[in-house]
Amino acid sequence: MKKTNFSVTFLADRTPDEVFAAISDVRRWWSGDIDGDTDRVGAEFTYRHGDAHRSRQRITDLVAGRRVVWHVVDSNLSFLNHRNEWTGTDIVFDLSKKKAKTEVRFTHVGLSPQLECYDSCSSAWGMLINGNLRKLIATGEVQPDPFE
Repeated sequence: MKKTNFSVTFLADRTPDEVFAAISDVRRWWSGDIDGDTDRVGAEFTYRHGDAHRSRQRITDLVAGRRVVWHVVDSNLSFLNHRNEWTGTDIVFDLSKKKAKTEVRFTHVGLSPQLECYDSCSSAWGMLINGNLRKLIATGEVQPDPFE
């Protein structure tokens, strides 16, 4: 069986540099507690949402206006039997110019339908990427927690 990764793509009415800045300002769209730097290669930040989710990401690639990659160094998703399913996966944002718009392609490499987390995690990413991040890019306004 071919392993597929979760992916979401949308177009934004902003420049690639504006979209890149929004993605890199993680606290404005990924609701929860974030500790650490989110804007330089080699930096690590921890994301926590209550007792349900804790993960530590290392920024492995940042190319202004083009790409952001976070490698999940450690994870604990308390609602799963296999709590560390995110560990070793990559969270990738690829940006490209499409006429007067910017295409945002989000891929969680390693989040595949075979994983226990796939349904709930892909649903959550959908709310965060198609909801919070997309709205932040469009409005510049900090987005509320969609899980409350």
